Amino acid sequence: MALDDRSGVWKSGKGKGRHTPKGRQLEDQAWEEVRDLLGDAPRRRDLLIEYLHLIQDKFGHLSAAHLRALAEEMRIAQAEVYEVATFYAHFDVVKEGEVPPPALTIRVCDSLSCELAGAQQLKAALEDGMDPSEVRVLRAPCMGRCDTAPVLELGHNHIDNATVEKVEAAIAAGDTHTHVPDYEDFAAYKAEGGYEKLAEIRKSGEFETIQQTLLDSGLRGLGGAGFPSGKKWGFVRAEAGPRYLAVNGDEGEPGTFKDRYYLERTPHLFLEGMLIAAWAVEAKTCFIYMRDEYPAVLKILAKEIKALEDAGIVEEGYIELRRGAGAYICGEESAMIESIEGKRGLPRHRPPFVAQVGVYNKPTLVNNVETLYWVTRVLREGGEILSGVEKNDRKGLRSYSVSGRVKNPGVHLLPAGSTILDIIEAAGGMLDGHTLKAYQPGGPSSGLLPAHMDDVPLDFDTLQPHGSFIGSAAVVVLSDKDSAKEAAINMLKFFEDESCGQCTPCRVGCEKAVKLMQADKWDQSLLEELSQTMVDASICGLGQAAPNPIRLTMKHFPDEV
Repeated sequence: MALDDRSGVWKSGKGKGRHTPKGRQLEDQAWEEVRDLLGDAPRRRDLLIEYLHLIQDKFGHLSAAHLRALAEEMRIAQAEVYEVATFYAHFDVVKEGEVPPPALTIRVCDSLSCELAGAQQLKAALEDGMDPSEVRVLRAPCMGRCDTAPVLELGHNHIDNATVEKVEAAIAAGDTHTHVPDYEDFAAYKAEGGYEKLAEIRKSGEFETIQQTLLDSGLRGLGGAGFPSGKKWGFVRAEAGPRYLAVNGDEGEPGTFKDRYYLERTPHLFLEGMLIAAWAVEAKTCFIYMRDEYPAVLKILAKEIKALEDAGIVEEGYIELRRGAGAYICGEESAMIESIEGKRGLPRHRPPFVAQVGVYNKPTLVNNVETLYWVTRVLREGGEILSGVEKNDRKGLRSYSVSGRVKNPGVHLLPAGSTILDIIEAAGGMLDGHTLKAYQPGGPSSGLLPAHMDDVPLDFDTLQPHGSFIGSAAVVVLSDKDSAKEAAINMLKFFEDESCGQCTPCRVGCEKAVKLMQADKWDQSLLEELSQTMVDASICGLGQAAPNPIRLTMKHFPDEV
């Protein structure tokens, strides 16, 4: 071949040639836009979800060109970026040739409390009345505002007790942004003695003394598992460093809104408790993982963390606020840690437990928001504020998130031994014309209990003999005008949507359960066989607890199924 003969497959191979590498090509404009958005921020792999949020917020969707540019900028595979972006419900991935979503999105909550309040009719009315080219109407899981059902999110503006008229008025006014409620800020909290306990502990505190105070108070994890807080701190502290702290603020269990209640009022009681916990385990960094459905809380925390840095209480960057992206599974602690690391929220196999192998494979203390709120109060006011309260042979206090057919839904702080009748009384009684039929004691994972079981204390360890558990104390009250069967189907549809898909028993089991439950008459032996398989073989608590609504409905409401 002559040296100047340049013909060959790369130049003129009649269809075989290629001028560019395989795959999506990098577009200069998209790359420049991504670089402008990221600015001087570090190109760390664990920040991928934060950067996807930046693009979604700026452009209203994630185009293929921007995903390609982000992969280039962060030096990771396009497939990795794509699989993360498509895992989370709040990211809108738009491929080449596809039409981006409209500028305005309405998410209508369809969890049990909102469905009881007419969410399906509201969604249908909105779909009929809106121009789909300008506004899209989506169903969405619980938004943590069950006390004001039905609820929807217009852009980032939550509309409580929603109606079509309220939505039309908000759109006309351009009111699509977050509304931050009045709360106790850093200056007000500091003026009332805030952070004095933290300063005292940092100066002369002894871990064993602090730990014993928490153990004596009876404080347990309030995210649902109920593990004694002092013991958990001890386990993490015993591991070799560096150690981390991760706050589970992904309050996604339908019916639960207690964490939001406290954060929107007294965020520094939580923040001081978090910093005390960080001191206890000598945490290198504190991560606060907060669900994206709480935009007001995210704004409050960002502002108040900055205030802590400005006051010299923490070093800049010591507290990292991470924003979820619409995945209930990230309320499971190992899935949350995967998400903090910028990955899909897939639960890890255990052991090892996160206390040993957590964030960046280092020992990690995971605490719930409300748990840390009580850490501050116990250490400031004494453990007796919990251990000194006793009812029905149970000690402590419980923040019950109450919704459904009651007159005054909301967070009600009551003795931990309270029964459903005590809780309904605290919530102003049943709605006029309604009689108690059933109740959900701790979110859909706890199933449904009948009205005649009205003397069971709603606390840790008291509900397990009845096939249920207190979980996050999300109490939804049903009346004689409601269907237990339809409520159970609502719960299983939620689990079907929110299963991460990693394990077959949960992924397929939830889907099959919903189909079987929609029959006029349930095949109870088949549903029981399916339930047992899910309980035995699912990786995490979602698949293991999903059968509870099925089993309890068959047991207590056989006439409906």
